[in-house]
Amino acid sequence: MIRSVLALMLVCAFTLPVAAKSRDEKRAEILEMREQVLAELFAERPQTRAEIDVAEGYAVFSNVGVQVFLIGGGGGRGVVRDLKTGEDTFMKMGNASVGLGLGVKDFRSVFIFHDRDALNDFIEKGWDFSGEADAAAKSNEKGGDIGEAAGFSKKVSVYQMTKTGLALQASLKGTKYWQDKKLNKK
Repeated sequence: MIRSVLALMLVCAFTLPVAAKSRDEKRAEILEMREQVLAELFAERPQTRAEIDVAEGYAVFSNVGVQVFLIGGGGGRGVVRDLKTGEDTFMKMGNASVGLGLGVKDFRSVFIFHDRDALNDFIEKGWDFSGEADAAAKSNEKGGDIGEAAGFSKKVSVYQMTKTGLALQASLKGTKYWQDKKLNKK
């Protein structure tokens, strides 16, 4: 039964018609999402505001992931802000996973770059991550989680916040980040 419901959700998510949005509308949505996520992060972890104030830059991503037994995947969009130049770089992300799990999770990630090279590498080359174990539950305002997902030799801090969903999984996950050429056109 659960398997059938999840399969139906996946089919609907990928086949429902989506109104075409202009480049400017997509950019505006991502920038609005960034402001909402940062406000939530600052409310939950006030020290992150000071962390960003002295950083080289930061990135905010929105992602929806689905895990159905042995396979899963997801994707999203975000924006990187270079605090020294004031430039925004719009990016995409995608992931695939193999492992035991079941669920759908809508989450936000915030990367705080404390190192210029780490920021530049993320923008220019993208990143790949692997390995995840997760348990999160949230529906509307009930439940949820926020946590520091990783720190990379004090060069980058990563925070994840679950928006909605229910997921229980232990999987190997690869996540790739890359520039969104369409949204970055001048």
